[in-house]
Amino acid sequence: MSPLLALFWVLVGIALLVVMNLKYKFHNIFALLIAGIFVAIMEGIPLDKIVTVIQDGLGSILGHLALIIIFGAIIGKFMTESGASQRIADSVIERCGTRFLSVGLMFIGVIFGIAMFYEVAFLIAMPLVLNIAKKANIPYMKLVVPTVVGATMGHSLFPPQPGPVALISAFNADIVQVYLYGILVIIPALFCAGILLPKYLPGINAIPLNSLLKPVEEKTAQDLPPFSISILIPLIPAVLMIIASIIKGLMPAGSELVKACTFFGSAEISMLLATLAAIWFLGIKRGMSAEGVTHCASDAIAKIANVLFVISAGGILKQVIVVSGVGNHIVDIMSHVPLSPFIVAWIITAIIRILTGQGAVAAITSAGIVAPMVSAFHLNPALMCLAVACGSNTITLMYDGGFLLFKETFGISMKDTFKTWGLLELINSVVGLGMVLLLSLFIA
Repeated sequence: MSPLLALFWVLVGIALLVVMNLKYKFHNIFALLIAGIFVAIMEGIPLDKIVTVIQDGLGSILGHLALIIIFGAIIGKFMTESGASQRIADSVIERCGTRFLSVGLMFIGVIFGIAMFYEVAFLIAMPLVLNIAKKANIPYMKLVVPTVVGATMGHSLFPPQPGPVALISAFNADIVQVYLYGILVIIPALFCAGILLPKYLPGINAIPLNSLLKPVEEKTAQDLPPFSISILIPLIPAVLMIIASIIKGLMPAGSELVKACTFFGSAEISMLLATLAAIWFLGIKRGMSAEGVTHCASDAIAKIANVLFVISAGGILKQVIVVSGVGNHIVDIMSHVPLSPFIVAWIITAIIRILTGQGAVAAITSAGIVAPMVSAFHLNPALMCLAVACGSNTITLMYDGGFLLFKETFGISMKDTFKTWGLLELINSVVGLGMVLLLSLFIA
């Protein structure tokens, strides 16, 4: 099969996925499964091998990300119930003052975005933001935008979130490099989308708030956990991953210390430790009973079950693409295209995100397509991770979950949603890609 024909059938499969989602309202899991089977057949994968490919694709993502997503949901739940999220917000805002309120809220957004699944971070942060806007007498959208900018970028770029973890695994990237280069990528994006956009966006002060979401009933200061505990718990996985990666780079391979670092620095174990810390410091130590802990954890898991399986189903199409060798065909085509491979990877991911409405699914699917480009063009794997991550965090349409969550939360019009959510996502994505291209000039 020619490279162009192989790529054509992938595009048809993605179009089929979109039609099933939008026109016929198929659940994402069924749509992803049917699209994956269609592409597998058209790419020439033998019928007796397709079920194995489906199992491998579903299992590879579910096995790799299930615990990470579950632990993230539990951490978010305990941070909400204990008031740890309020403590972080209160402390940061107190230190920032009114002048640097947007910067403080972006910082909160990044922390929440790294620690929790995006929807959880959004629903935890927005009541706090409404409270702060009311107290400071500032138009609410001027504070919502920087908070959401931080949360979307933190969630898209940094482990232990599902998309970045899957990309690091697919490209065999170094976690420390992803964090270090990710910081360089995120800062200009935060400034442009979180500071400049709210400052110059016409009509932002007049966007009405018709929200069913009400400002939270705040706890008193003495009822909140300490700031140090509140901020440390969600950062435990990042800290352990970075320390482990540094030590493994300095110590001889196969040593006991390296083995210990591999264990404790894994996404699953570091998230488990963070979850246990959250249960102890934010639950049991604050008087929560064993039944209360179990109920809190069960409630958190129940709310993300659908998200977990949709992301896992995204692995089906990814596995079909890998097995069929479409990625290698992309490399063949790319060798004749006068564009940076990072731009091509970003475009592919952005298109999949726009068509499917799922950031993690877009990142995972794109990884199967562009992974061969890393070795073929001698690219830095960490930079490829960030390019794809930026593509998965781009402008979305009205059927995207993030778009609808933003619109319905504040009860605003479609036009105002495109003007705020749409623009902040587009600026995030494009500025992030620009920084990746700039870094690629200096980093091999």
